[in-house]
Amino acid sequence: MPHPNPEYIHELIAMVNKSPFPDHMDMRLKSIELDKAIIELKIGHYHLQAYGIVHGGVLATLIDTVTFWSVFMRIPEDAGLVNIDLKLNYLKSVDKGLLTAEGRAIRSGNSISYADSKVRDENGELVAHGTSTLMTLPGKGLAMNNSKFLNVPR
Repeated sequence: MPHPNPEYIHELIAMVNKSPFPDHMDMRLKSIELDKAIIELKIGHYHLQAYGIVHGGVLATLIDTVTFWSVFMRIPEDAGLVNIDLKLNYLKSVDKGLLTAEGRAIRSGNSISYADSKVRDENGELVAHGTSTLMTLPGKGLAMNNSKFLNVPR
């Protein structure tokens, strides 16, 4: 099995975290590896809905994003990825602090992949759970300086 290239991971995390939407959401990709990703979001006033709790769309965005990145390392370097189905359950309201979303690839296929996510508050309590079906898009890869994997002799 190929080993992820740490230089690629570093470059990818920096690129993602400088992107407009994650920056707008105050959401950061903290780590990515084969079949797993972690995203953190610091709750701000702009994440709250009228009742003073985090808007469901914020939690959906976290789940959508972390499931995407949990599958990403398995797709070909020249390919892109898009979520085609998102299902989630809101389990607890939250109004402040740090949210951590952990995504896990359940099945990585050539064209369709499936992942799940758990979003926890800063006390480790489960706030939301979700699943996503993702489709690989050949020819839509990211322009990166480093290769995803190291060529390690067996």
